[in-house]
Amino acid sequence: MTMRKAPALTSARRAAVLLAATGIAVALPAAAGAETPTPSPGAATIHKAGTSFLTAAGISPGQPVRVGASVGDYLYWSFTAEAGDTHHVAATVSLPAAASRKGDSTWTVEVFDGLRRRQACVAGAQTPVASKSATTVELDCELRQVRSWAEPWSGDPLPGTYYVRLSGIELPEQELGLPIEVSLLVGVESDGDTKPEGGDLKAPLAPAVNPGKVLAGDPTASTPAPGAAGDEEDGWFDWVRWPGLSSRWYWTIGGGILAAVAGVVGFALTRPRQRVG
Repeated sequence: MTMRKAPALTSARRAAVLLAATGIAVALPAAAGAETPTPSPGAATIHKAGTSFLTAAGISPGQPVRVGASVGDYLYWSFTAEAGDTHHVAATVSLPAAASRKGDSTWTVEVFDGLRRRQACVAGAQTPVASKSATTVELDCELRQVRSWAEPWSGDPLPGTYYVRLSGIELPEQELGLPIEVSLLVGVESDGDTKPEGGDLKAPLAPAVNPGKVLAGDPTASTPAPGAAGDEEDGWFDWVRWPGLSSRWYWTIGGGILAAVAGVVGFALTRPRQRVG
């Protein structure tokens, strides 16, 4: 009994498989990469950074940042975002000399909105690892498009102030305090779509607070004022009402009377009986 061999792939099929494999290998890096932002012409370089959300240094998209710091520092910057904008944060950390390094280190760049909610990065190397021999480490974070409205539970980015925090999350303890240099740039792209999905933020999420002021009612409403209803009341309750006293006084007086009655009744029930004769 003879066995038949499977027919070999033809040259055409081999070429098709090779082209398909090559196309996948080329397409993947292109899809994963994010366009690096470029500085705006004539933008002044910022040479400072904050150490917390309250002291974050204000920057504008397209304005380069270059600041000296130390390993272990938390660096903060803030910028303003508008509806329809898509921001891309790119940073480069110049590490200490390899002779003073003790091991690999992990760095991260994070972005928070005005409510201190951490925003997700949709592209870029947000948390890269720098080897012991590396001289620099590059970080990227491309954010989602800023929306003009969102559901309260969604956490979608809304217009306002955003905060950038750059720090090392896994560092050799012996390297803490060594000098580093940080370069950062925030790029922005806008497609003019200021109302995603047809939404519109008509009013602030929280109304304005005016302490000490009484909000006036709607002059067009037909409901009578609260004081008008009291003028129509009559009966025995008007005879025992003192002017200038609130309902709290009435409850206090009533509670005092009940406490006095309960004390008299309790004393009458618990006092010792006297024997006659």
